[in-house]
Amino acid sequence: MFSSETVNLNILKERAYNLRWATVPAGVIPFTAADPDFPCAPEIAEAIIKYSTSRYFSYGPPDGMPAFKESVANFFNTKRSVPAKAAHVMPVDSAAFGIYLIIKAFLNKGDEAIIFDPVDFLFRYSVEELGGIAKPFAIPQESDNLNFEALELLVTPKTKMICLCNPLNPTGKVFTKAELTLLGEIAVKHNLIILSDEIWSDIIFAPHTFTSIASLDEAIRKQTIIVTGYSKSYGLAGLRIGSIAAFTDAHFKLLFETSLHQSTVHGSNTLGQIGALTALNDCDYWLQNFVAHLQKVRDIIVPGLNQVHGFNCIAPEGCYVAFANITGTGKTSLEIKEFLMENAKVAIVPGLKEWFGDGATGFIRLSFATSESIATEGIQRIQNAMNQ
Repeated sequence: MFSSETVNLNILKERAYNLRWATVPAGVIPFTAADPDFPCAPEIAEAIIKYSTSRYFSYGPPDGMPAFKESVANFFNTKRSVPAKAAHVMPVDSAAFGIYLIIKAFLNKGDEAIIFDPVDFLFRYSVEELGGIAKPFAIPQESDNLNFEALELLVTPKTKMICLCNPLNPTGKVFTKAELTLLGEIAVKHNLIILSDEIWSDIIFAPHTFTSIASLDEAIRKQTIIVTGYSKSYGLAGLRIGSIAAFTDAHFKLLFETSLHQSTVHGSNTLGQIGALTALNDCDYWLQNFVAHLQKVRDIIVPGLNQVHGFNCIAPEGCYVAFANITGTGKTSLEIKEFLMENAKVAIVPGLKEWFGDGATGFIRLSFATSESIATEGIQRIQNAMNQ
C-alpha cells in the first residue's frame, strides 16, 4: 500500500506544487511541504467519481453538507471523546483558512494572541494580517518541562486567544493531558479563546497518544474552537477541505457570519466535502497503515540525520516532519538549505523566522511522507554531501 511502487513520480512532477516535485529541479528529492507522496485511499476517488456521474455540481448548503457535518461530529465523538454537534461543525476551504477565520472572528485590531515558538507561520501571519499582535511562547524542542507560569505572564488585558498546535509543527511534540489541562485552566481563568489546530492529530507515533483539549472538561471546551483538515492524514490538499467545530451557539454563529459563506464569497466545494466524509467514514484502515508506514520511515530519517556531522535530531512524537538541530555544522539553516540543494540534490525547509518563528533558528525541517526507498536515498545523499 505504501511501497515505492505506489509513488508515481511522473504524476507528482506534474501536480505536486508548494515547494515539492513539480517545483524543484529534475533529480531533486523534496523533503519540503508536508504532503504525502502516495495516492489517496481508493474509496475517496470512487466516491468523488460516483458523485460526479450525475453531472450536477450545484451550490451546497453554506454551513456544510449534512453528511459532512455528521461525519465530522461523529469523528470527534468516537475518536476524540469530544461531544461535538453536527450543527456546530462547518467546512472551510482548508485548515489554513480555518485558522485565519477563527482569528478574524475573535480578534479585533490591536488584540493579542499567544502563539507557540516555533510553530507554523500561519498563526503569526493570520494574527498580524488581521491587525493583531502575536506574542510568542517558547517551546524548545529539547525541553520536556513547559513553563506555564511564563505563559500566563504573557496574558494582558488585550490578550484574547491562545493558539494551540497539537501535535506541534515543526517539532513533532504531542502535548500531554496534564499540559493541556494547565493551558486550558489559564484560558478559562482569563476568558481566552483556545484555537486548537488538530490537523496533525492522526499522525501519532507509539507510545504517544493524542488528547484533544476539548475533551478535558466543559469549561475548557466552551473556550475552544477546533480546526482540522484532511490533507496530512489522507492526502487531500488539492481538494482544499478542512473543518471547524465550535461548542456554543454564540461561537458558531459568529464564525459562520465571519466566514461569508452565506454570501457565497467564501465556501467549501462539495467534492472536497465528499472526499473528506468518505475518508472519515471508510478509510480508517488506510490511515492506520499509513501511520505504521510513517513510523518506519521516521526510524530511517532520524537515525540517518544523527549520523551527519553537526546534526542532532530528536525523534518526533507526532507529525511526519523531522526537526534537526544543525548548529554543530557552524552554518545557518539557509546555508544548509543551499548546500544540500546544490551538493545533495535534496530540498529541505530552513528554520527561518518567516517559516516557524525565532525558535527555529539553527534548525532545518524535513517532511518524510514518502517511501522507504526515497527516504533512504535522500538521507544517503545528505550524509554523503555533509560528511565529506
